[in-house]
Amino acid sequence: MINRRTSLTFAIVILLFVQTGCALPPLKGRTQSEAFSQEQTADTRLGEVVNSEAGKHPGLSGITTLENPIDAFTARVLLAEASDRSLDVQYYIWQYDITGKLLLYTLYRAAERGVRVRLLLDDNGIGGMDRPLAALNSHSNIEVRLFNPFVVRHPKLLGNLLAFDRLNHRMHNKSFTADNQATIIGGRNISDEYFGAGTGILFSDLDVLAIGPVANRVSKDFDRYWSSASAYPAERLLPAVREEALPEFVLEVKALERSAEARRFVAAVEASEMLRDILAQDLTFIWAPVEVMSDDPAKALDEHSATGLLSQQLARAIGTPETSLTLVSSYFVPGNAGVALFRDLEESGVQVRILTNSLAANDVALVHAGYAKYRKPLLRAGVELYEMRKLAPERSTDPGLLGSSASSLHAKTFAVDGETLFVGSFNFDPRSAHINTELGFLIKSPELAEALESGFAEQVRFTAYEVVLNSDGDLRWLEFTGTETIRHRHEPDTGLLKRTLVFLLSLLPVEPLL
Repeated sequence: MINRRTSLTFAIVILLFVQTGCALPPLKGRTQSEAFSQEQTADTRLGEVVNSEAGKHPGLSGITTLENPIDAFTARVLLAEASDRSLDVQYYIWQYDITGKLLLYTLYRAAERGVRVRLLLDDNGIGGMDRPLAALNSHSNIEVRLFNPFVVRHPKLLGNLLAFDRLNHRMHNKSFTADNQATIIGGRNISDEYFGAGTGILFSDLDVLAIGPVANRVSKDFDRYWSSASAYPAERLLPAVREEALPEFVLEVKALERSAEARRFVAAVEASEMLRDILAQDLTFIWAPVEVMSDDPAKALDEHSATGLLSQQLARAIGTPETSLTLVSSYFVPGNAGVALFRDLEESGVQVRILTNSLAANDVALVHAGYAKYRKPLLRAGVELYEMRKLAPERSTDPGLLGSSASSLHAKTFAVDGETLFVGSFNFDPRSAHINTELGFLIKSPELAEALESGFAEQVRFTAYEVVLNSDGDLRWLEFTGTETIRHRHEPDTGLLKRTLVFLLSLLPVEPLL
């Protein structure tokens, strides 16, 4: 039997561990840096190309959409390879797989040329990356920072138990900016499933490549996250590495490049239409006014103002739709307020169409449980509701703005009145609105907005189920095959056990966390 002295000692040890295990390192002495101005990078290779085009469209930014996953990867590699002065890279998830290793290697190659690389990663999405990140951080031209980090490195689950209130807030932003001249933002993280590598699942997603004034605005936004109170130098958290760590990382990537899976992916990149267009100087941009929408990084510390929220910025910028709202959100939990908003829009004559994931395609069952309870109220309000099917991935496809055959929808975009398009990381759910930080573009382009709206009806017909109510008020899922319409009584491609689990999850009081 444990005596009183042993119990007291054990309690003291646990108390000390909780106190020290939650204590973040000091930020004092952290290096200061800012993005180079566009004037400072005007003489770079990217600067010369961008300025020659932007000069023809004063005040506007050039936009090209990246629907195809291979093109989306290719664009990032090309920006890194073309950079001469700086790379500012910010992501929520970066996995150490084929695409993750190859993109880290492109950052390393740029640093070897003298390019300054600043890599800001959310610490929740870099599992197994401590060693390679520490190795890269040892390079004189690479600086890695971790956003809202875990003090307990392994297992990180223990950190959540010790400091859940803080660690529940994550940086969901995604951006990749070269020489403050060109930038990529959108929904994709850095992982094989976002770029069509490997043989696993494939997310249907959407990014945009932008040049011109908007790149400078993304750089300024990156700076405020980089210098925020939640961005910690990696060396203060990650274990020290040997001098051989960086050469070993290079050898590891070289070995990966010889693997069959990596060779297949690299061959697909080499066949990319975007690669051919850029080499032929034939890449087409749509020129339009673009606003950067982003949360105040202090949101991660619950210290933001209402005006610092992306959701409020969007509401002010968009106003009230007059004719149409077409929304694509991989995770969609509207809440009662969202249902009321869509009902009011429908009653005022606005056509509201929404695409989200079906249960079979949703990779987070708990989020689907939060969404499912709002289907009937949305349909009664007059909303057209569609759910993405789980289809066999096609890795060499031109998918359109909604994506094509994929295991799961991951895009976050919407169009308003055929005039304005939003693309970014923001989901229509409580987590994006109130907990995580987000980033996106509001693009005043009828051409891009109409591309989403006009393609919506055709694409959802063959990639999604239409959700309807029958005469008895029960849910039905309509599947169009091209020759017939199949009516499903239950959520398609799911078993009783999974549907029961989702129902039980829907009873939990966790909606504010979804």
